[in-house]
Amino acid sequence: MSDILKFPKDFYFGSATSATQSEGTFEGDGKGQDIWGKWFELEPEKFYNEVGPYKTTTMYKHYKEDIQLLKQTGHNSFRTSISWARLFPEGHGEVNEKAVAYYRDYFETLRENDIEPFVNLFHFDMPAALQDIGGWENRKVVDYFKEYAKTCFELFGDVVKKWFTFNEPIVHVEMGYLHQYHYPMKVDAALAVKVGYHTALASAYAIKEFKKLKTGGKIGIVLNLSPAYPRSNNEADLKAAEIAEAFQNKSFLDPAIKGEFNPLLIELIKKHDLMPDYDEKDLDVIKENTVDFLGVNYYQPVRVKARDSVPNPDAPFLPTYYFDIYDMPGKKMNPYRGWEIYEKGIYDIALNIKNDYGNIEWMITENGMGVQDEDRFKKDGMIEDDYRIDFYKGHLKWLHKGIQEGSNCVGYQVWTPIDCWSWLNAYKNRYGLIELDLETQERTIKKSGYWFKDLHDNNGFEL
Repeated sequence: MSDILKFPKDFYFGSATSATQSEGTFEGDGKGQDIWGKWFELEPEKFYNEVGPYKTTTMYKHYKEDIQLLKQTGHNSFRTSISWARLFPEGHGEVNEKAVAYYRDYFETLRENDIEPFVNLFHFDMPAALQDIGGWENRKVVDYFKEYAKTCFELFGDVVKKWFTFNEPIVHVEMGYLHQYHYPMKVDAALAVKVGYHTALASAYAIKEFKKLKTGGKIGIVLNLSPAYPRSNNEADLKAAEIAEAFQNKSFLDPAIKGEFNPLLIELIKKHDLMPDYDEKDLDVIKENTVDFLGVNYYQPVRVKARDSVPNPDAPFLPTYYFDIYDMPGKKMNPYRGWEIYEKGIYDIALNIKNDYGNIEWMITENGMGVQDEDRFKKDGMIEDDYRIDFYKGHLKWLHKGIQEGSNCVGYQVWTPIDCWSWLNAYKNRYGLIELDLETQERTIKKSGYWFKDLHDNNGFEL
């Protein structure tokens, strides 16, 4: 008889998406433009097959039917986000009442179907009107975010009891201000640091507002943790990994949970003369308003080594001033996404949270596998995505081990419920438990969706 891995009682099983990637934009919906719509209008060629953010999975129109599909695929929880630009078309000022009605019904319908809504406030989608005044570069936007967060808690706090302030905040820092994969596509380390600081501050102010309102529930942050592994035990490789970890993971993990920025990170930022303007009052807000729980998105590790060459002193500063990415021989890959598959990373994260972050309550809020041309695997009208089931099993096995060793993990959510639009990649790689036909908008549960239902119903799976 094969072993059955059982998860703790009341464990959350579900999936995650974001407003921008799932809702779509429709005539008369009152939504303001965000940076994705703005960028698509400016440079549509940047987007895969020139597919922009306007259509997506059309959950704005189909959320009631889609929630039934969530039930059919074993969800007792679901994470999505509120579109700041949908609720506040200008980023502040007047509220869009159509958005209020939509989100309230959306969240209530989830509850009516015994699905716990986990709602995130910001998923890479700065309102265009606020980007026009600098976005996160502008300290004023922190105040606008605080008001936006407060409004969300007041409007929906009776229905939503699990909140997140940000999804993967390091991404809009790196991709918008160092690597040019997100708007505004700048390469400016000083601005990157400022944007990161203002984001951490905005998160703390949102938590402060949440606690003041006393609506009950919990508030956290979602971080994409990619453990940094050194090439070898050589001292220079170990130092490279320590620095990569400080930039990639601890930049937001430390302020969110410990209430202060990582000392090594501060030292390096000072060394390169990149310190942002700040005041002690703001640092007190960060200190006093840490998260109740943590969401973790895990896809891949970071492997690093000591640099092979001396950095160019005149080039714009990047964290890779201190390390090179290490292409480890023999690693297991998802060839479609170009990402390493390293299931044990999820266990290392579990123990790191337990040992170094006070064993705070946490959950996996994204884990998934994007695959191109999934029609190849269709039999009798259903995509037989055994590769995705194997991916989940491999990660769940290591997550289970971490829980057995005392890590306080309360859930596992996959990316994503229904194939969704994915930033610059559009629909190139599909991640869903449910297939989306882009032409007809028809949804069809994949083999992984039925497997996920069994996972939930059995609170575990056979090895």
